[in-house]
Amino acid sequence: MRIAKVLLFVLALSPAVSTGVLVLMGKGGANPIDTITDATGIWTLRFVLATLAVTPIRRLTGWNPIVRVRRMLGLFAFFYGLLHFLTWLVLDQFFAWDFILADIAKRPYITVGFTGFVLMIPLAITSTAGWIRRLGGRWWNRLHRLVYATAVAGVIHFLWLVKVVEAEQIVYAGIVAVLLGFRVWWAITKRTAAASVPSTRPARPSTT
Repeated sequence: MRIAKVLLFVLALSPAVSTGVLVLMGKGGANPIDTITDATGIWTLRFVLATLAVTPIRRLTGWNPIVRVRRMLGLFAFFYGLLHFLTWLVLDQFFAWDFILADIAKRPYITVGFTGFVLMIPLAITSTAGWIRRLGGRWWNRLHRLVYATAVAGVIHFLWLVKVVEAEQIVYAGIVAVLLGFRVWWAITKRTAAASVPSTRPARPSTT
């Protein structure tokens, strides 16, 4: 599994490296900033979806070792999200805070994208084993359900970013719907099963 993690790390880092190399070589297109923004944005969404896909894959296939790469996938989602945000903040806006705050407030796709990024911050901070111990498994699991909101925000950001919705946006929205749909179905099934189990508590004696 260690070799698989190393290979995954190299593969996950390769989009950032290849994009950087293209830009430095002058092959980043007419607007290199847009190239970096697009690449980091789409890879953020892809890694968020990959993180969400771990549990369905494990439950549907019984391949439990896949859980060991979930933390790495989540951290790479934050890594690309941070690069995406910094590209906009530094290269595009040049720290012009008045324009930045105005963009966040007035442009819906930036508002929802920024919200999704902010939601990723506590997930990245608490991804270590130490934080799992501090929070306890139950509270840690509840906190990390924020990834669902992050995924929805990412898809909405992608949909609202373009003037005309194309197949690519629809595909990503469909993947999010399926991954979250699995969780809704399992939650409903679990509650239904729990409700159908007869209570083992002794009946109280009648007072009439």
